[in-house]
Amino acid sequence: MKTKNFDGSAVFAKEGEHFDKMLRRFKRKIEDGGLLDTLRAKEFYEKPTTERKRKKGAAKARWKKKLRDQQLPKKMY
Repeated sequence: MKTKNFDGSAVFAKEGEHFDKMLRRFKRKIEDGGLLDTLRAKEFYEKPTTERKRKKGAAKARWKKKLRDQQLPKKMY
């Protein structure tokens, strides 16, 4: 049997597998691959300035989270 090259979003049915279970596997595979995120990002045009602001805000949030995780816990007495 010849197999075709797929982009990684193909799910093959196992013998005796229900359609619902196969659909859940497909959705999980799409979500893990990040395909939905890229589709949502390309759905509408985003101005370069807006994109820079969004990315800078995300970077600030990541930095604050990193600092918060590194802090010692507050004294409880």
